[in-house]
Amino acid sequence: MIRLRSSALVLLFALQFAAGSWAQPCLTPERKCDFVCDCKDDCSDEQDCGYRGKGFECDFEDAGMCGWTDQSLNAAYRWERLQRGVMLPDSGPSSDYTTGTATGGFMGVTAVTRESHLTAVLTSPEIKKSSSTCRVRLRYFLWDSGFTGLGSAPLWASILHQDSEEAVVWRPEAYSNRGWREATIFLGHINSTFRIRLHSQRIIGRRGDVAIDQLEFLNCTLPSPPVNGTGCPAGMQKCNHEGCVELRQVCDGTDDCGDGTDEQNCGEYQRCDFEEGLCSWDLRSISRLKWVRTTQRDISTSDPMKGPGRDQSTNSVSGHFLYVTVPDGVLLNDWAAFQSRPLQPTNSSNPCKMVMYTHQFGPRSGGLTVLVADHYIYPVWERGGSLGDLWVKAEVDIVTNSTFQIVIMAAIRNLKYGGIAIDNIVLSPGCRESATNNSMAKHPKSPEDPCAEPDKMCDFHADCAGAEDEAKCGDFSYTEGSSGWTDSSVGSQGWVLHENSTSKEEYLYVAEAPGQQLTEAQTRTPLLGPAGPACNLSFDFALTGNPEHIGELSVRVIDSLLGMGPKLWEFAGKTGKEEGAWQHVEILIGVRKHRFQLAFEARALKLCACAKIKVKNVRFTSCHADYLPSSPTGLSCNFEDGLCGWYQDNSDNFDWKELSGMDHTIGIGRSLVVDMWSPSLRGAFGRLISFPQLPGSTDYCLSFFFKLYGPNAGALNVKLADLNGYEAVLWTRSGAHDNMWHEAHSPVPQQHTRFQLIFEAVRSGFDGQVAIDDVAFLDGPCTIPRMCSFEGQLCGYRSSGKVHWLHRSGFSTSLTGPKTDHTLESGLGFYMMVNTDAAILPSGATAVLTSPVRQGTSKTECVHFWYHMGGENPGSLTVYMKPVKGERVKIFSNSLNQGDVWRHGNGNITSAFVDWQLEFEVVGAGGKNSYNAVDDIVLSAHPCEDRGSRCSLERGKCSWSNTQNVTVDTLDWELTSQEAEQHYSIPPEDHTLGTEKGHFLFLPSSNRTAANQKAHLLSPHLPPTKGTCLKFWAYKPQSSDCRLNVGRLSEGRLHQLLVLSELGAPWKRFDVNITSTEEYQIVFEGIKGASGDVALDDIEYTVGINCANQVTDSETTSPKRDNGGNTAALVIVVLLLIGTLIAVLVYNRRTKQRSGPSSSSITAGECFNNEVYEAYDSDLTQDYVTVPPAQNHPMTAAFNDVPEYTE
Repeated sequence: MIRLRSSALVLLFALQFAAGSWAQPCLTPERKCDFVCDCKDDCSDEQDCGYRGKGFECDFEDAGMCGWTDQSLNAAYRWERLQRGVMLPDSGPSSDYTTGTATGGFMGVTAVTRESHLTAVLTSPEIKKSSSTCRVRLRYFLWDSGFTGLGSAPLWASILHQDSEEAVVWRPEAYSNRGWREATIFLGHINSTFRIRLHSQRIIGRRGDVAIDQLEFLNCTLPSPPVNGTGCPAGMQKCNHEGCVELRQVCDGTDDCGDGTDEQNCGEYQRCDFEEGLCSWDLRSISRLKWVRTTQRDISTSDPMKGPGRDQSTNSVSGHFLYVTVPDGVLLNDWAAFQSRPLQPTNSSNPCKMVMYTHQFGPRSGGLTVLVADHYIYPVWERGGSLGDLWVKAEVDIVTNSTFQIVIMAAIRNLKYGGIAIDNIVLSPGCRESATNNSMAKHPKSPEDPCAEPDKMCDFHADCAGAEDEAKCGDFSYTEGSSGWTDSSVGSQGWVLHENSTSKEEYLYVAEAPGQQLTEAQTRTPLLGPAGPACNLSFDFALTGNPEHIGELSVRVIDSLLGMGPKLWEFAGKTGKEEGAWQHVEILIGVRKHRFQLAFEARALKLCACAKIKVKNVRFTSCHADYLPSSPTGLSCNFEDGLCGWYQDNSDNFDWKELSGMDHTIGIGRSLVVDMWSPSLRGAFGRLISFPQLPGSTDYCLSFFFKLYGPNAGALNVKLADLNGYEAVLWTRSGAHDNMWHEAHSPVPQQHTRFQLIFEAVRSGFDGQVAIDDVAFLDGPCTIPRMCSFEGQLCGYRSSGKVHWLHRSGFSTSLTGPKTDHTLESGLGFYMMVNTDAAILPSGATAVLTSPVRQGTSKTECVHFWYHMGGENPGSLTVYMKPVKGERVKIFSNSLNQGDVWRHGNGNITSAFVDWQLEFEVVGAGGKNSYNAVDDIVLSAHPCEDRGSRCSLERGKCSWSNTQNVTVDTLDWELTSQEAEQHYSIPPEDHTLGTEKGHFLFLPSSNRTAANQKAHLLSPHLPPTKGTCLKFWAYKPQSSDCRLNVGRLSEGRLHQLLVLSELGAPWKRFDVNITSTEEYQIVFEGIKGASGDVALDDIEYTVGINCANQVTDSETTSPKRDNGGNTAALVIVVLLLIGTLIAVLVYNRRTKQRSGPSSSSITAGECFNNEVYEAYDSDLTQDYVTVPPAQNHPMTAAFNDVPEYTE
């Protein structure tokens, strides 16, 4: 029995082994990484091949990196898989390209600092053969963040053949730009196994400044057999491996079958691949610039920027080709030519057809022309400029009734790199050698010298008398304008110009082209511009025919420095069935600082008489760089009808978007926003730039309303730029500013030259929103802001006394003073500081910082500020409210060095309609290395809350604050309400009011950023206690994976008091007893997850009273908020009331004596004097409203009830 069981087990194991061996025949080595999914279910045979699966893509989201490995020779400079991380890096991309988040992966280089070049090498796994149409689309990143120079070859790609021969296949322009760019590597046909290598060569560079992401292998599969085993369709030829190729691919010099079938039996064709010599081609020329027969190995294998990198016929460095470039000496002639032997006359039924492969690469490539020399010399084919780093197939049909020669001429520019190469010329049977020499052909008439400098050709301004410099630039309104479009297609579809001299009709259309790549048809203008902010492109287009989907059409800008830009416009589908189904479109091109080309790109799903893609009536309007359209409101704009005097910066990473339904002007109108949470957003910054402004004789004020909303909203800057490109920050805000509009005023100093203003949204994360609205730009200084952070401006504060207050930053402080400000909590931020060292401010001497005069009101207001006192005996800081008339009143004082921290101070101000100023007075105490500093002075329209009083969050965060210290947290708690919320999933109501109008703090979660990031909400510094009670209400739905911790922060250590992971709705109350022998702060630590949120409301702490309502502490020494201001103001109010009462009685008595009895009715408009009317609103978006006298300002109607500064 045991033997039987043993035999059965052995048989079972054998069967399982056999089944396992037979189940996956698709995973045999010869079938792996050949661009064919032999394992139909999961395409597992195409995993980790430099790509993955059926999409043949690699996004580097997996640690396996699709099989790519670093093979750098020196570990000091290498490739590594990176993620952006929780903070905006000072080098490398702001996110990966694929996901656009902090958690997305990409490949980047390490930092390097060496005296000689190091090369980092990233290598793919071994890949089988590739087809002639094989290409790799990728995104790459090149940024010189350290301003040390990228070098000549910071990034390039090569193919490593089985025999270890290596050929360069891609070299992008080494231009620094902080953003992902798109490129294509054309691999072409490779007849043996190979690897792809990505190289980066630098001496000095920062981490991640060279990076790649999102590889897509396209059209790399060799021709596949017909479906269901049927024969090849009509018009196609069968390959030996059962695949099919088009007849036009037969005998064209390229192995399209992959087994050479299509290039067999071509005996009547004359093919010259230059491997054995020049064949019948003659390189003699009267030009001193000569074509040479060479190989890439002879040109260079060490400098990747030299030569075409490989030949076309063998795709290797050892293959031969013809080449011309700038010689090592001096470029004496800018053209070079070679020619065929004399050929017999041809006719239209049997033309001479020439196929050749050209490589026009780099700025040195001026263009290539094929000429026929019979009785005359005339061009029959031309391709201008650079076509990229690839071999492009060209076809030329020649019909002439005379003996002729083919002349091929190249134009070379004396620029940095590049050249023109020709390989694999194939002549059809109709190209027969002639036994007789042709008589000397007459040279064509020399073209006239251009009437304008090259940079003024096609600059949208007629510099020549007859506007010849603008005549062939692509604008159809010129007689020859349509001829300015040049087909630059490298694939099987191209653009053709249709001209009908009878009907005068002309249009561009997509037709079959000789190129072998399966890319879009592309046609380009000459170099245009630069262009101004109003530059507009308009045209008519038609995609017509019987099929439901005709194809795609798009427009791009190709910058002369930045290269190919993203699509400006695109259309897919069809405009109608009939040929007359034209549609009109207008596209804003906008400011282009460099010369550029416009390109139409199209791809027809099927080329036939039944489907057409056409473009006509192309026009450029308002494009000259100096043209500025008139805006009735200038830079003042509410964005309800466009951008007024502002335009999008085309050199940044993303645009501001017009958003309806969330504006400040009317609530349901438009504002400009940047949604940092948008999945489509890439890059670090987006800029809105003003039209250039003329110099003036006064200062200016730029006022606007803004939102900075979300746990990771980034920053908003206002910058001033001169025409030389120098930029200065005038105003900045960052971090959470609650879900509400704030008014801001940015002073703009008097300018003596033309200038521009810039709104810049800077992305620090992936979860927030930046918005602006109701911009006003006025002559004269700004009104006094209610908040001053001292970033870029002093807000009108001035210094007096023995020693001046200094406008400082942490970076400008050597020994004395805070190392960071309070606003940004970084060394870049600014504050005001006075040095109280005895040698500078003697004991008893004073230094006073005085605010501008503020208008008095009838209500009590609260001034909040942050102060920093350091060193030995730093002296005393006292804050006064000083009426314009009368004695100043103390509202705050402190004289202790309480550690290297910023502390919150506040004081009530009751001015009783008397105008007043703030005074920050520091008195020296014989200190040593000591100082006093202040930052973030804010005037609130509400009285200060008492220490320990409940914060309902209906008037802001009270004395609670987010930290901006990125070493502590990376997210912020945000203030919102259900009524105002448009994006996040939050509690349906607050706890205080129990309605959708009530406010609360919340922290949302999303998968856009890494989990476990923190947001710290801090109380003011509180004194040591034997028992203080913290009470608060919290909300966290069951679906949320956020966490909430409560802690006590003292001496830099966070002591956990309470951990809340599972709460569930609705609101729940928590009481926490706090004891501490040290000064401390209460910390609410929110920890984000992947979804849901956590919220806080009605926060209260009772200093010295525990949760049992027992008094635990005697009175402690702390900074004093003096109520003297209230007392003095009360006296003033009483006196004013008495005076007002007497004045009213006297006025009434005199009025009765003069007019006697009269009607009690009054006319409309006599009820209120709006010049001094003040209204208070509990709405967080307004503190108080001042309705000024009517002003002669174009935007007055759009700004009814504009509140005074309410940050």
